[in-house]
Amino acid sequence: MKSLFADKSFRTAAIISFVFLSLGFLLLHYGFVAYGWAFFILLPIVTGVAIGALPNRRWAHIGLLTSLAIFFLLLLIGKLEGMICVLMALPLVVSCLFLGSVAMHLVQRRQQLLDRNSLPVLFLPFLLFLLSAPAEKALESRPAIVAVRTDILLPYSAAQVYEQIKSVDTLDAPKPFLLQIGLPIPQKCVLEREAVGARRICYFSGGQIVERVTELRPGEILRMDVVKYQLTGRKWLGFKEAIYLFEQVDAHQTRLSRITTYTSELKPRAYWQPLEQLGISQEHQYVFDNLRQDLERAYGQVKP
Repeated sequence: MKSLFADKSFRTAAIISFVFLSLGFLLLHYGFVAYGWAFFILLPIVTGVAIGALPNRRWAHIGLLTSLAIFFLLLLIGKLEGMICVLMALPLVVSCLFLGSVAMHLVQRRQQLLDRNSLPVLFLPFLLFLLSAPAEKALESRPAIVAVRTDILLPYSAAQVYEQIKSVDTLDAPKPFLLQIGLPIPQKCVLEREAVGARRICYFSGGQIVERVTELRPGEILRMDVVKYQLTGRKWLGFKEAIYLFEQVDAHQTRLSRITTYTSELKPRAYWQPLEQLGISQEHQYVFDNLRQDLERAYGQVKP
């Protein structure tokens, strides 16, 4: 342990990576930086570039990983981010950190930087982030709007399915993986009355979503606008609309479709959108699994 903290590359890497990531997160938290390319791509890369300039790469990388673990642990302890957000961001952040480090190692000027190895010089890459992040924030486009649809075929009539899904007293089904590690868990949904304009409130482990009915035909469609939502630690995510579609396939089968329309500020979209859709799909699946249980209790189990 003594040799670990005695190594200058370890100490320098730990200091630089923690300071860079902390300053970047503070700028993000207070709205000076967008949830975009500068924060998730450029900041880890320039941090990796600074780490790659250190003479002892092995100890520098150990210092980087140590600092990264402490940084994310503090986010969780301080409830600044949830476990699911940290786990989703980790592969992207770590990949860019090591991309920057490897790129710096391959630059022919590396030996010159070693001769001038000092904190002021190593902090120079961070200036690129400080210059680029406000520019991205100023040019920030509107949040992406995405619709996620999940279907299930149920051996019950459309009227029976509608009766069980319009309001749900208690959701208690096996939880998919992402719900087990931190995704908000739906607990119950209450429809105040069956009419256009009525409110439907869904309670989650981390808050609630308030919906207003915009279209209602029992056994055919239940369409709602999201008018208010409070879910812990998800400032980058918004909800716009929730729809249930009921299709009577035959006399004893109904296809139920759940469509959630949401907005997201996260970029790059190619990385974040599949993860967002996976999370919402798993919440849909949790609701459907509970619905199947409720239908069996209310109307009996239908043999295939």
